[in-house]
Amino acid sequence: MSTVRLLDLHIDRAAQQVRRGDVVLPVSGLSWRLLDCLLEHGTEVVDFDTLAEQVWAPAVVGEDAISQRVKLLRQALGDDGRQPRYVRSVRARGYQLCAPLQACAAEAPTATPTEGSQRRPYRRWAWLAAGAAGAAIAIAVIVARPGSAPRSPADPVLQRAAYYAGIGQASNNDRAITLYRQALQIDPDSSPARRGLARALAADACLFNGEPASAQEALQLAGQVLQAAPDDAAAHALRGYAHDCMGAMPLAIADYEQALRRDPDDERTRASLAYLQQEQGHLAQALKANLTLRAPERIRFRDVQVARELELLGFTDAAARRHARNFQLYPDNVFSNIAWPRALMNMGEQDKARQALDQALARGTPHPQLLRLQGELRLMGGDPQGAAQAFEQGRRLRPLQSLGTTLAGLQQPDGGPSPEWIAARLGEVSAQADDGWSDAAVERALLHQAQGDAAAAIADLHRAVDAGFRDAAWLRVTPLFAPLRQAPGWERLLARIEADVAAQRAQVLAAPWRPDDLNGLSAAPATGIR
Repeated sequence: MSTVRLLDLHIDRAAQQVRRGDVVLPVSGLSWRLLDCLLEHGTEVVDFDTLAEQVWAPAVVGEDAISQRVKLLRQALGDDGRQPRYVRSVRARGYQLCAPLQACAAEAPTATPTEGSQRRPYRRWAWLAAGAAGAAIAIAVIVARPGSAPRSPADPVLQRAAYYAGIGQASNNDRAITLYRQALQIDPDSSPARRGLARALAADACLFNGEPASAQEALQLAGQVLQAAPDDAAAHALRGYAHDCMGAMPLAIADYEQALRRDPDDERTRASLAYLQQEQGHLAQALKANLTLRAPERIRFRDVQVARELELLGFTDAAARRHARNFQLYPDNVFSNIAWPRALMNMGEQDKARQALDQALARGTPHPQLLRLQGELRLMGGDPQGAAQAFEQGRRLRPLQSLGTTLAGLQQPDGGPSPEWIAARLGEVSAQADDGWSDAAVERALLHQAQGDAAAAIADLHRAVDAGFRDAAWLRVTPLFAPLRQAPGWERLLARIEADVAAQRAQVLAAPWRPDDLNGLSAAPATGIR
């Protein structure tokens, strides 16, 4: 039957299209192939081996990949895995349709297909955790093959590890790490265990203030998987995540791009890459990547990234609404907790910024940027002692992070740092590789400013702009660069940033993918700036 009904779904198999009423659902690529395979078998249980052969071949995949693709199909159909209507999981056997199919006459669709409903070439799909500011932990469900012993004696442990990793909290991530290590003791050759442990370790370093050694171990584990399977898209993405957490931007970008070449449907990696594009100053490109994701609800940090990109592009009112909403909806999201008080500070709303920051600090998502914001706001309020305490707390949270060490040193109480300390610190920072980030140049600018060399400090900030720094609003308000604001070249520096941002803003406003809250705005440089 080329055209069938499954409960309230109208499915045109020839056109590879699924509709509910007049709405075309975003079922494409591997999700479509999986659904079509289930349709072919009606209400029979389709085991994992059959699904792997008929949907993924010639690629070789495990049951974790199949389970994750079923989850994505359910999301596209609006199904609930706990109370399924369309696709049912049959424990230790496979999957089946929940209801018999009904034949129906083919009919022309009345809806305009969405981007996600277009036919896409077949690609192998892989699961992973997203990168530094877009990082999200995916849950891998590992089940036994039908009618046989488990694929690995470590599978029950892997199931529990994936459960804890998927919660996205520090304590549960620690439990996941312990379980993944136990799984590797049981089965030292388990690639799912290596991938899961790599994901959890990178998250520990990136999201939960863990030791840098965690990211280094994650890098090694991803490399071990790639040695055995060089085309494993998930392992490329995981290695990119580890590089991302270690601050190696060019290597992270290269791995993310490798992952996307092998699996263009991997939206978590696409969002992670978009964050790094944002940090490179490619704001319009990053915004487009985030706004054109087919299933943005699955990307934990996507809404925060979109709000930040709009803020940097000068659409301050639209960005503020999104920041405020994210702050309300995601109290456990460290990046939304940073973004809203920072945006308020950049808009000159110091009292509101302090209130939001106090609320964020009470939410149990510690991060050096929250403490740096606290230090800046205390300096604005005339409290240098309190600022010094905040910067020192931020340094202790991640003692190996270079910028935190410099800020804590420059804001020392009792007269500040000695000229010798500043010179020595500048030498240390200058010897470090920038590795693609603008932070290193900003850090050198702070140290040159402390030496009284305004020209060198402004030259450093120009290098930060070269690396992608675009936050002119922060430069205008932060007390950290207050001594430079009367220096020759300061206004030219800001004008350089704003000229580039204006060009990208015009590009966004002319694009068909721009968000609705920008409708009616013009491309004038001052548009949207409060």
